This record gives sequence, structure tokens and C-alpha cells, in this order.
Amino acid sequence: MKKIIFPLIAGIMAITLTACGSNDKGAQSNNSKEQTKTAQTEQQDQEKQMKELQKKLDKQKIDDMKTVAIINDEKVLGSDYNMVLSSLQMQMQQIGQDPTSEEAAKQVKEQTIDSLVGQTLILQEADKKGYQASDDEVEKQLAKMKESYKGDNKFEDAMKLAGLDMTTLKSKTAENIQYMKYMAKEIPVKEVTDEEIQAYYDQSAKQGDAGGQKLPKLEEVKSQIKQQLEQQQQQKQLTKLVEELKKNAKVDIKI
Repeated sequence: MKKIIFPLIAGIMAITLTACGSNDKGAQSNNSKEQTKTAQTEQQDQEKQMKELQKKLDKQKIDDMKTVAIINDEKVLGSDYNMVLSSLQMQMQQIGQDPTSEEAAKQVKEQTIDSLVGQTLILQEADKKGYQASDDEVEKQLAKMKESYKGDNKFEDAMKLAGLDMTTLKSKTAENIQYMKYMAKEIPVKEVTDEEIQAYYDQSAKQGDAGGQKLPKLEEVKSQIKQQLEQQQQQKQLTKLVEELKKNAKVDIKI
């Protein structure tokens, strides 16, 4: 089963900020002119490669105003598609995969559409059940995002690089809050037992031993394992719910 992915705006912006800030690193720490020149050349090559990669990634995007799908009479636009697409592209790069290959591009497109359909159906369901985000909740969430961005105009630079304006950011932040409220109430997670955590740890330890890696002590990673198991449990329920919603939904994909 495919994952239903709801990209967090903060996560997208955090990654784009890293790219934005990468150009700030100078090569002047070493007094050696030769080493400085080499470092500058390497940096220029890296920047060139990043720009070429970005061009390939951008080719997968579509016009922001193009209708990607109509889901229960609600239009999903290219701007929404491009945001989810960028998130998936970044995730692939983080695990060492090339999202620009022909096969990967096809896979990313399918997953992007699948994610858009899933999140739209969930948000429509959240609307029906009265889950909303207040202006105060949105402003508080935005303030938390801004705290992560140190320096003049860093937050604005990240927004620009992510292709976001404040109106869109507020809208998506509100949707994210609405989504999380729905998840917390409608898809509760049962308590993960110590036995389940131990079993997960033991299995991971075996895989680590086979690969020549040693895991930290259980006490050091117990909370992370618990969170992982909770997410897996919630993901299964979410996927099942979306499949049920699809049965009674009108979904017309336009691309």
C-alpha cells in the first residue's frame, strides 16, 4: 500500500533553508591562496551541479493554476501538486535516490497524485466533522516556524526558495492544524507495549549485526522506537480510511 503523505510546510522550508544557506559558506578560513582557490572551485562546481539538478526537478512541475484533479467537486491545483512533488523529491534525495530518472519521475508523479487525493479526502472529512484552525493557532504555528530561522531575512529567503507567499503559507498551515486535529481525535493510537518495543529493537539489532552496525542501548532509543511504532499504526489506519473514502468519492484525475 502506498503512503498517504501530508507534507509539513515547516519541513519543506527547513530543507530549502539548508539549500539557501549553503551559498553563505566562504572558503576564506585558510590563509593558503591555493587551498582557498581549490575550495572556491569545488564550491562553484557544487553550486553548478545543484542548479542543474534543480532544473531537472523543476521540469517535473506543472503550471500552478492547472487543474490536477477534481475530488468531490473540489479542484486541486498545480500549486498543491508542486508542493507535494517537491516534498517527495527531497525525501528521495535524502535516502540517496535520484528523483530525476525516468522510472523515479513516474513513481514520484503517482505518489504525488495519490497523496493529494488522500489528503484532500481527509481534509474534506475534517470539514464535515467541524475540525478547524483558528487564526490564533495559525499565528502561533507561524511564530514557531520563524524561531528556527536565525539571521536577517532567512525566513523570507526560505519561503521564496520554497515558492511560497505568506497567504499560501497561512492557508497550508491552517490545513495542517486541521489535519492534525482530525488525526488526533478520529485516528487515535493505542498504547505501544514494552514487548512490542523490545521486539522491534531485537529485529533492528539483528539487521544491524548483519550489516556490521551496532545499535545504541535500548534505553537510548526507546522513545524513538515508540514513536515509530505509533506512526506505523496510525499510517495503517489512515490508509484504510482513505481507501474507504475513495469508494464513495468522485475522483477525476486531469494529468
